[in-house]
Order: sequence, then structure tokens, then C-alpha cells
Amino acid sequence: MSLILFAFVVRVRDGLPLSASTDFLHNKELQERKQQLKVISKSLCSLPERGTVKGHELNIHFLSSEGVSYMTVCACSLPAASAFCFLEDLRWEFTACFDNSAVALASRPYPFLEFDSAIQKLQQHYNQKGGPSLEVTLAEVWEDLRTSPPQFLTMEDVALTNGAANGHVEQTAASGQSQRLEPVSAPGILSLILNIMCAALNLIRGVHLIEYTFQDDYDGLWNVVAFLLAFLCCVCQCHLYLFHTCQKKLKSFTLLTIIILCNAFLFGLRNIWQLAFHMSVACLSMLLTLHRKLLDRNMDCGV
Repeated sequence: MSLILFAFVVRVRDGLPLSASTDFLHNKELQERKQQLKVISKSLCSLPERGTVKGHELNIHFLSSEGVSYMTVCACSLPAASAFCFLEDLRWEFTACFDNSAVALASRPYPFLEFDSAIQKLQQHYNQKGGPSLEVTLAEVWEDLRTSPPQFLTMEDVALTNGAANGHVEQTAASGQSQRLEPVSAPGILSLILNIMCAALNLIRGVHLIEYTFQDDYDGLWNVVAFLLAFLCCVCQCHLYLFHTCQKKLKSFTLLTIIILCNAFLFGLRNIWQLAFHMSVACLSMLLTLHRKLLDRNMDCGV
């Protein structure tokens, strides 16, 4: 079995694929690792020069130098020194063929696809010989890794780094997957309609009471506040159902509590059936919000 299964060369500043080895295998974990390579490539500006992402049977190793990152998917049984020695050799081969200006001017994916033959040749040598021809080179890499080991990362770390770099810290992805909410269901649409209705009723009653509050020396000021606060909470419940956010459970319970307290305070201005309606809509909205899960969408590596 081959120990080095895939190699990938990308530009660091934007993750543009420059070249890659041809893949003839249909291993499920290999396809997952290739998908994760694209996620990592988008975060290289914020990652260390050398890193390793461990998997069940396959590991990802990457080495960045002079604006180009060299990445590989290897079997877990391959020593880290051999993997990084392969990446060093790959770096030397690539820099001998293409200079920095050619890399900087590249505007389309895989502009150096002809480099595939060099990658395949180097892969074949390592898979057959188990390492470089010069033992001193391997020894030097071992020593370098001992004094300055690569950083071990998880895909959660990479996704968080990628999200922070793009201003979307909340929208993190796990294991190479982007996250989105499930489609809005029929009960969800009903909940939104009822919530909008409750919000409108609260706003109308609150605005209507403002006129009487000014005439009665602000005796009903707190009733106005309760109506308007309930209106804002209904709007927030709609937003919480429609859009993904962190700490959704805490926010949902907080909004529900405020709506219940506001309606309890308005007892007298509303009868028991009206209060039960508003509280029931708020509870339904909270339950549907908590049960609307994230939908995983696999990201295509494009290799």
C-alpha cells in the first residue's frame, strides 16, 4: 500500500490551487482529507509554517515557504520526518521549475498542472524507497522536527481560524464542512406568522397607550414598556429561528422568559385567553428554534 497518497500545492495568500497529483484511489477517508485540504488552504495565512492534522488512518501534513504551501495526505504509519522530507523535496522541485513572479501572477486554478508528472515521480520514489535517497537529509529533518516540531491542529482549529480571518467567527465549520440551518418547515412558517401577529398586536397596543400615558401623567408608562419590550422579543424570536447564532438555547430561554413576564405584567389589560395565546406562540417559537438543526454541506475540494 502507498504511504503518500496525495500531494497538493497552493498559493498561501488566497489558497489558489497551483498543482496537484492525480488520484486514482476511491478511499472514503482520502476523499474526506482532500476536502479538508481546501479548508486548510483558505486559512494558511493564519496558520504556522508547518502543521499536521491527524486522522483515523490518514494524516495531513503541510509546509509553507515563500508564499507557497506544499500539502500531502499520508498514511498514519509514515513517520512525520519522511512526510516533511517529501514536502521539502517537493518544495525544491517546484521552486526549480517556477519562480515567485509566476506564482504571484497566476489567476486561474491549477496553472502549473504540468508539474503533476514531477509530483508523481517524487511520490513513486518515496512509496518505493520509503524515504529520500540521502540518509543525511532524513536525519537533518528528524533533528529539525525535534527542535521545532510541527503544530498539531484539528479541523475545528482551522475552521475557527478561517472564520476569524473572514469576520465570521460564529459560523465555524467542523471537519471540513460548512454549516447552514435546515430548511424552514411548515410549522416554522406558522410560528413566524403567529409571532409577527403577536409583535404587531404588541406594537399597536403600546403605541396606542402612549397617547393616554401622556394625558394621565405617565401612570401607564410601564404598560407601554411591557408592550414594546414584548414586541422586540417577538421580533428577536423570528430572527433567532431564521438565522444561526451562538448560544441559541440561552437566548431562546431569555426571550421566552421576558415575553412571559411582560404578559404577566399586562394581566388586566389582556384577558386570560389573550395571555395564553401570546405565551403559547412564544413557547412554540422557542421549541421550533431549538429543534432546527444545522445542515452539513460537504465542501468540494475541486481536485
